[in-house]
Order: sequence, then C-alpha cells, then structure tokens
Amino acid sequence: MKRSGAPLLDFTADTWLDPWRAVFEERQARAARTAAACGPSLADYAQGHQYFGLHRAADGSWVYRDWAPHAQALFLVGDFSQWQESPTYQAQSIGDGCWELTLPATALLHGQHYRVRMHWHGGQGDRLPAWGRRVVQDEQTLTFTAQIWEEPAYEWKHRTPALNAPPVIYEAHVGMSSEEGKVSTWVEFRQHMLPRIVGAGYNTLQLMAVQEHPYYGSFGYHVGSFFAPSSRFGTANELKELVDAAHGMGLQVIMDLVHSHAVKNEVEGISCYDGTPYQFFHDGPRGNHDIWDSRCFDYAKPQVRHFLLSNIRYWLEEFRFDGFRFDGVTSMLYYDHGFGAGFGSYDDYFHGRTDEDALTYLTLATQLMDEWKPGSLAIAEDVSGLPGLCAPREQGGCGFHYRLAMGIPDMWFKCAEDIREEDWHMGWIWGELTGRRADERVISYVESHDQAMVGGKSFLFALTDDSIYHSMHRGSGDLRVERAIALHKMARLATLGTAGHGYLNFMGNEFGHPEWIDFPREGNGWSYTHARRLWSLRDRADLRFQALGDFDGAMMKLLGDAAWMNASCDMIAEHNADKTLVWKRGDLLFAFNFHGHQSLVDWELHVPAGTWQLVLDSDATPFDGHGRVEAGQVCEVKANANGYGIMKLYLPSRTALVWRKKG
Repeated sequence: MKRSGAPLLDFTADTWLDPWRAVFEERQARAARTAAACGPSLADYAQGHQYFGLHRAADGSWVYRDWAPHAQALFLVGDFSQWQESPTYQAQSIGDGCWELTLPATALLHGQHYRVRMHWHGGQGDRLPAWGRRVVQDEQTLTFTAQIWEEPAYEWKHRTPALNAPPVIYEAHVGMSSEEGKVSTWVEFRQHMLPRIVGAGYNTLQLMAVQEHPYYGSFGYHVGSFFAPSSRFGTANELKELVDAAHGMGLQVIMDLVHSHAVKNEVEGISCYDGTPYQFFHDGPRGNHDIWDSRCFDYAKPQVRHFLLSNIRYWLEEFRFDGFRFDGVTSMLYYDHGFGAGFGSYDDYFHGRTDEDALTYLTLATQLMDEWKPGSLAIAEDVSGLPGLCAPREQGGCGFHYRLAMGIPDMWFKCAEDIREEDWHMGWIWGELTGRRADERVISYVESHDQAMVGGKSFLFALTDDSIYHSMHRGSGDLRVERAIALHKMARLATLGTAGHGYLNFMGNEFGHPEWIDFPREGNGWSYTHARRLWSLRDRADLRFQALGDFDGAMMKLLGDAAWMNASCDMIAEHNADKTLVWKRGDLLFAFNFHGHQSLVDWELHVPAGTWQLVLDSDATPFDGHGRVEAGQVCEVKANANGYGIMKLYLPSRTALVWRKKG
C-alpha cells in the first residue's frame, strides 16, 4: 500500500535545498529529453529481449541477434558444430554494430550447449550471449556455457495480489534456504519456504541472487548473465511456478536487480564482450569498481540504457515479478561511488559529484516500471539519502517508491557492539528511527543479509556472543542471553513501530539466526556450514529461538489493521536517564523501557482519553519473557478539559508494551 500521491520536494519549507532548485529542473528536462528520444512509449522501447538473443521465429526457424560493434566476425559454436567455427553458424553484420544469424528449425536442439565466438582486431574469444536466457556450469570442468532451452509455455494460475498494507518484506536467498549443506532449488523453496513466510505474517517476498552469476559466493551481486535466472536453482519454469504460487498465497514477489555493476569475467560475463573494455562500460579507470572488483556501466550510451531497461521489462513480463530492490544505487549515483563522504550537507550531493547519466537512467527505470506495471515496487538501496530520490519525476526526482533506511541497522549494531547499554541515548535512537526526508518513503529494518556477511554477525549473535552456543535452551538462566533475548525483541518492535512506510527482515533473522553468512569457497574448505538456515532451531520448543520467532509473528499481527502505519509518530515521553521512549501512532501506543534493571511502577503518561487495551508485551511468557505484566489488561483513561488523561503504567525493565485504543 502506497500512500496516495508521491511525496513532494518542498523547496519553500526546505530553505537549504532551495538554492539547488535549478539542478532539479535540469534533471527533469534531461530525463524528459532522454525518454522522448526512446519514442512515445518506454515500454515499447524496452523490448530488446524480444529482438536480441536466440529465438524461435514464427515459422519455426531459429534467429540469433547480437550487438557487438567492434567485432569483425561472429559465430555460434557448440554441440551442434563440435565447437568449431562453421560458415553455417556465422552471423552477418546488419548495421549499427548488430549481427544476425538465421538457421533452419532443426539446426539446434533443446539441451545443446553453445557460446558466441567473436573475432576482433588483434584477437578473438568465446563469450556467453549477452541476452542469453539460460546459462549452466559443467560439474566436472566448472566452465559455463549457454544452453538451448525450450520449455512448454508456463500456464499462470494466479494474478498479483493487491498489497493493501505497507510492504513487509521477507528477504531470502533460495540457495541457502535449506538446512542441508547444499544449494537449494526454486522447487524446494516453493514447497518449504513459502508456507513459513506466509505463516510468519509477511506480505512481500524479496528474492536475492536471481540473475545468473558465475561465482556462487558473490551472493548474486557479480552478475554475468542479466537475462538468465540462475540455473543452479533450477529452470525458468520452476522459478515461474515459485512466483505463481507465492501470488496464490497472497505474497507479492520482488527481486534484487543488479544494474549498478557487472562481473569482470570476460567469458562468463559482458566485460570486453566485443574485444573492447568500453562496449557496455566506461573506458579507463572509471570503468572499474576497484572496491567491488567489478565493471561500471556507461549509462550515457543509448545501447546500454536499452539493454538495462529491456532487462527491467523482461523480469516484470516474463516472470511476473512485482518490482525490484535496486542494488548499489549509492555506487551508481556518485563518481566516487559514495565512499569518503559523510553526506552531512547538501554540498555533498551536488557540485559535480553526482553522475547525472546514472540518475537519468534510474529515472527512466522507475518511469518504465510505472508505465509497464503500475503498482510495482521500486526500492533504492541508497545510504546517502540523495534529495529527490523518491520524489516525483515531474519535480526532477528519481521516482523511486521507497528507499532502504540503511542508517537504522548501523545504529542498532553500534548499540550492540560499540556502546555500553547504560550509554544508549534515547534521543539518538529516536532520531535514527524516525529521521527521514519528507519527500521519501523508507523501508526500515534491524538487519538484512549485509550485517551478517563474513566478518559480521547476526544481531542476536552480536548480543550473546559465545553464549549462543550453549545457553539458548529455555531456562538456561544465562544473563547475557536474557539480555539479548529482551533487546532483540525490543529492537525489532521499535523499528516496526516507527517504520516510515515498510519493514524488512532477512530469512531466519526473525528467530535470531546465529553466527554469520559465508558461502563455499577455497578459504573455508568449500563448506556449506554457513550457507544454510537452521530451521530446526526455530522449530524446537525447548530452545529460545522459537520464542523469538513467535514474537516476530505476534508483532506482524499488528499489521492486520495497518492504518496506524500511515499515521505520524507522536512522541509522548523520552527520558534518557530512565531509558524510556513512548510514542503514539494512530490507535497504538508504544511504550519502551530499555533500562537494564529499573522498572517503572504507576508511571504516569498523558495520553488521549478512552479505553486502552494491552495487545503486545515483549516480556510475556510465551515469548520467553518473565510475565511481569497482566496479559490483555484494559486501562480506562478519563478525559480532562483538552481530551487527554493520565494512564498509569507498570513498565518493567527491558520491556516494550503496545496498547490499542478501543474507544
């Protein structure tokens, strides 16, 4: 559910932004010019996937087309040609750097493997087709080839469900979703994970690592084949069946879209595709992302924009995804990829630091999504908070529907790892939870996959340290675990209760998944130990992980009537010495006591008069708490002259309570 109308840039209210008004006007004009050059419809323009690559023609023949402007000759080589060049499989130049090959219907067979062999001035090389839709790795040689794959047309059964609540996103990686030490599949995820996600109360599934990537350990972020769903998880139809089943269960499905960079691999990717480093990417140092060890797209090139925009329509059209989390947006936006700047003033966003070509591309991307699939979700992974990122395109904004509130997990992990609990500052925590631009919608979260990557920890692990290995059974009495359990629940509830417009959780972290994430690699002996999810911890009644998962589910039930999330967060009380935060939002009252040992008795709060009922208690015994507050109790608040009254609360230490106004 998006709020009616897009948030607007208010130059009058934001006087610090007003001097830059002309920049936004030029951005709007630039994007409009670029879109106009694409024709009357971006959706019609973004159909390169229907033209390029290998296709069956209407008469049954095969047609292969490619864009390789610096190639001097182009062949298909594969099983059908004994991997040798043959005039039969040689494409012809058709102008504008494009090549075309037509073959009889029987020339290629389902399951055959192939590559594109190009000749260029001074050399030659094999490539996977840039527009290829299936890429596979040989288990023996570990080499990658494209594969001819003719599945029956998938028959869709379900429509995209209407999202009548804010997006509550379950971020998931299919390959590591099983408890077994292996790469899990689309089919297994559909069968085993979808019921868990729906049962946990989430309404949006975000799939990671969908686009084919040669190195599994890259978490899917070093993409080689942009139009190929990763075959290590199964076939295209199996992915479609997963999306279809999710729709039938009431879930919208979005995917991580990596248009911020590409893998450096030349055979398994599009780097130096036609023999030049600058076909898809910038030439020279600007074409390399040194920190990510990858290639950077040249968004000024019409052919590159066409490739990427067609990629957007392809995933929306072919697999019926409902939107994207655009990965690495900060890296796209700035010439220095966002490193080395604190973004503490508007000067950090302007003065020639922003890559206007990338910004124009992103603006066209959101325009295409709104045109091709109205209601689809465009979420920006941006830590910089660029003004206008989520503002309307008509104002010179980029048109994203949401931005990830990446400062919130940073805040929680600083609390867990760097700041003594008694030094947690309530005003700072409140500011981090609620600080956002008026012209943007944000997705809030405690932790995504990022925090637990190699060298990091899950939030619960950061709080418990090695106690997580021996003291997570019920009744353990370990004080470190007691503290961690309480704060894990409170952090999540505070984040959801202040969430601007949506919420996100990474697979398994709802029950406090231990340790870190690490994919099989030479450095860990090719182990799957940390590339899986330990669902047995969640399912065992004798472990405290189950209580955390149950609390997350109870928290999600607050979204059964999600109107409160459209209301502002109105501070009722903030007291740093007592470590308390209380706020009202819609018909809910959130009361938090972060103090390690001080409970508050008959604590007086000035709240709207009426009947208030306790609807959630983080300290309740079903959630492995101490049960110090009577469940479901009702408080009658009598009105004074201004319609408010005094509510007296018992608020135990390290406890959060949620009250709902009944009348």
